[in-house]
Amino acid sequence: MFRHGVRTFATTSLRRMAAVAPQEPSQYLLNVSKAQGIAKGLTGAIGNTPLIRLNRLSEETGCEILGKAEFMNPGGSVKDRAALYVVKDAEERGLLRPGGTVVEGTAGNTGIGLAHVCRSKGYKLVIYMPNTQSQGKIDLLRLLGAEVYPVPAVAFENPENYNHQARRHAERLDNAVWTNQFDNIANRRAHIETTGPEIWAQTGGKVDAFTCATGTGGTFAGTTRYLKEVSGGRVKAFLADPPGSVLHSYFSSGGKLIERSGSSITEGIGQGRITDNLKQDVDLVDGSMTISDEKTIEMVYRCLDEEGLYLGASSTLNVVAAKEVAEKLGKGSTVVTMLCDGAYRYADRLFSRKWLEQKNLLGAIPEHLQKYIVLP
Repeated sequence: MFRHGVRTFATTSLRRMAAVAPQEPSQYLLNVSKAQGIAKGLTGAIGNTPLIRLNRLSEETGCEILGKAEFMNPGGSVKDRAALYVVKDAEERGLLRPGGTVVEGTAGNTGIGLAHVCRSKGYKLVIYMPNTQSQGKIDLLRLLGAEVYPVPAVAFENPENYNHQARRHAERLDNAVWTNQFDNIANRRAHIETTGPEIWAQTGGKVDAFTCATGTGGTFAGTTRYLKEVSGGRVKAFLADPPGSVLHSYFSSGGKLIERSGSSITEGIGQGRITDNLKQDVDLVDGSMTISDEKTIEMVYRCLDEEGLYLGASSTLNVVAAKEVAEKLGKGSTVVTMLCDGAYRYADRLFSRKWLEQKNLLGAIPEHLQKYIVLP
C-alpha cells in the first residue's frame, strides 16, 4: 500500500509538471526586450517605465486608469528623471566638467536620484536639507556618497533656507553647479523629452487626461506640455494638490496666490509659489483639486490590497486624483497619473498604528484593510 501511494504521488507530480511546461516567450515580451536593448550604465536605465492599469479602480469607474510605474527607476522614484536632466543640462552648458561637484537643496527623492547619477558619472555631490529630516534619510544619502549638511528649517524667503545655502556653497567652488531643481527648467525638459512621449506611445495616443501633484512643477508641467502639443490640445490636464499647498486655490481663483498654511502627510509635493518649471505652462491647466490626507491614506491601503502595489502617499494622492478625474470625464475615458515612488521609505509611518492615531487618520482606513497596520 505504501509503494502504491508513492507511485500515485509520483505519477500525479509528473502530470502536474507536464501541465505547466514552459511556454514560448510571447511576441510582446520579445518586442519589449528588443526595444530596451542594453542600458549604457545606470543613467541609461532611467525612464521607459511601465504604464500599469489599475484594474479595480478602472472597473469601478468604467474608465482606464493608468499609473506610470516610476518606482521602477534605478533610484526608486520619478526624481531620477529630473536628476539626470539637471546634470545633463549643466554638462551641455559647460558648467560641469569631469571631476566637478553638484550641489542641491533637497529633503527627498531628488537627492537620492542625484546621488545615483553623480556616482554613475563620477561627480561629487553636496546636499543641504532641513534638519527636521530623519536620520535614516541622511544616512542613506551618505551611504550613496553624498556630503550632507542638515541646516535649520526656515522659510524660503529667509537667506538661511537650505536652498540658498546650497547655492552659496556651489558659488564658492570651482567646477561646481547648483542644480536648483525648483527653478531649473531642465527638470521640466526631462518630462517633455521622456515622460510625455512614453505615455503617448504606450497608450497609442488614446489618453484623455493627465493628472498629478506637483512640487518643483517639472513632472506636471513637462508632461502636460508634451501631451497638449502632440494631441492638439485634446488631452486635459488636472493638477492635484495636498492640504497646505496654495496651487489649487491659485488655479481656482484665476491666479491669486494666498499665504500657505496647514500641512500634509505627503512629501515632496505641494507648493507655496509658482516655480519657474510650472510658470510657462499655467495656461495649459484645465482644472485642479485638493485631495485630503484621509483619501490619500485610504488609497495607500487600497492599492496594496486591491492592486498589490506598495505605494507612497504622494503616489496614492495621484491615484485618488485620477479616479476623481475619471469620474468627472465619464465612462470610457483614459486617465494617466504618476506612481512617483514606493512606500519603502515611509513604511515606519504609513503602517504604524501610533503614527496614524497621532495624525487622526486611523478612522480613514476601512476596517477590513486595517490588517495591514503591522507596526506599533
